Amino acid sequence: EFDVKKVEIYLKNRDGFCILIADNQLITFKTTSMLDNAKITEIYFIIDEFSKEFDKTISAHSLNGKEALKKRNRKFIMCDSEVMTSLVLFHALGFKNLKHFYLAYITKHLNNEFPNLVSYNRFVELQKKVVVPMALFLKTCCLGQCTGISIIDSTPLRACHIRREKQHKTFKDLATKGHTSTGWFFGFKLHLIINDKGEILDFMFTQGNVDDREPLKSNNFHKKVFGKLFGDKGYIGQDLFERLFIDGVHLVTKIKKNMKNSMMLLQDKIMLRKRSLIETVYDQLKNICQIEHTRHRSFENFITNLLSGLIAYSFFPKKPSINVDFENNRLVA
Repeated sequence: EFDVKKVEIYLKNRDGFCILIADNQLITFKTTSMLDNAKITEIYFIIDEFSKEFDKTISAHSLNGKEALKKRNRKFIMCDSEVMTSLVLFHALGFKNLKHFYLAYITKHLNNEFPNLVSYNRFVELQKKVVVPMALFLKTCCLGQCTGISIIDSTPLRACHIRREKQHKTFKDLATKGHTSTGWFFGFKLHLIINDKGEILDFMFTQGNVDDREPLKSNNFHKKVFGKLFGDKGYIGQDLFERLFIDGVHLVTKIKKNMKNSMMLLQDKIMLRKRSLIETVYDQLKNICQIEHTRHRSFENFITNLLSGLIAYSFFPKKPSINVDFENNRLVA
């Protein structure tokens, strides 16, 4: 703790050190969340390769009328892959303020990696242009593979405090009131399916008043999932269980107090105890990737923030996982 009027913090990515200047005292300490230049280049290369293929596909399948108006085909100073990479780095490095990240970090410490930078206001405008490419990149390049053991859960994305729902204007007629085990909230819901390695298999974004079982009724949400799917008591339903069982998915949940007891394999009981793995994933998404905050000014930038946070999580070198092994056909976790 420093009893000073002004504290300046400078983050340097090249050597992974954080330099803090307080009361004319220089303090340097090692940080673990910083990315080196090789990792930044790798992220940009993957995104840029996808962006090139995306642009080729769009140009090849675009329809132009006979009397189409002439449009300027002038290239943007900052390309889509640079905008997407900047947003991914914002979440991967754990920053909380996008303006501070862009003006104090990108423009000062990554000006060699991003030579064609624009003003911050223009950068915010370019975010809306990369919503569709970012969603396709997340769906095609960032999702994991099912291992036969999957976990499903949902988490609220609060647009504002529940007491200010009537005054909220940014997500008017979009955000709704919902209820979770922790109480009422106003906003949206994020539904995730992960494997035992902590990798995201699929995701769905709904309003806050949507039942947790509703996304599973869509085959597109669980078409990549097979084997056993572990969930909480909010996914109990005979119709849902039978529908998933026909699709090759065995839904395993705990039972309520007023339900009859049913026989369950010991390995399923062990995995139900490990279901809290998805809570750790949500904790990293909210506290490191910052997918939830109440400072959004448009719905498009809210979606961009959510997608870029999920992409940044996929690039994490170490994800929360369960050490699952089989000995004599018995599960050991």
